[in-house]
Amino acid sequence: MSRVAAIIPAFNEERTIGDVVTAVRQSGLVDDVIVVSDGSRDATGRTARAQGARVVELPENLGKGGAIAAGLAATDARVLLLLDGDLRGLTGRHVADLLGPVLRGDVEVSIGQIKPDLMQRLFPNFSGQRAVRRAVLDAMPDLGSTGFGVEAALSRHVKDRGLRSCTVPLGSLTHLSKLEKHGILRGYVGKLKATWQIAKWSGRNGRGKTDTGQTSSSERPAPTLGTSSDASRSAQ
Repeated sequence: MSRVAAIIPAFNEERTIGDVVTAVRQSGLVDDVIVVSDGSRDATGRTARAQGARVVELPENLGKGGAIAAGLAATDARVLLLLDGDLRGLTGRHVADLLGPVLRGDVEVSIGQIKPDLMQRLFPNFSGQRAVRRAVLDAMPDLGSTGFGVEAALSRHVKDRGLRSCTVPLGSLTHLSKLEKHGILRGYVGKLKATWQIAKWSGRNGRGKTDTGQTSSSERPAPTLGTSSDASRSAQ
């Protein structure tokens, strides 16, 4: 049984997926690196395999939640590292900073805080960089249908269940924007689609919201753990 597995959902990420896989493998903390090629039409899968990842090829695009669910079904690991496939500047130290609080048993979920863009400012819980205990994801029956709202759905699940979480600063780690990847028209369409799905699962339009009628300890802002990711960049 793998103790830690990385699940990296990716849709046409051939430009960045190789570096992401390399950084995760070089961290020495992850037993199994799984890239879920979510209906990609480029060399995402081939590039990931070349860097040592195990690749799950989906014949059609299921959306981010569906890709994560497919990755979860492909591993028995008890701790999952969730990362975006379009990250720029990922290092082994970032991986260690994210996994540390979960592996130590301090929290059930750690949330990576990258250099904020418009989406992060609109939706503070929107982060694809997380470490999470498998039991948390297994308890989400609609994980595969959440699309781009998977992070919002996960944050709501953590809040409703009263689970422990923390925020981990990841310095200047960033990612390719949809405009860079798809051009102006397709980029804006993609951003609007993502925004709607995030709002839906955040409960902002009344859908995707679960009301337990209880107040959980995680309604308080998640504690922030200081790290030295930036300082360690030159050592990676």
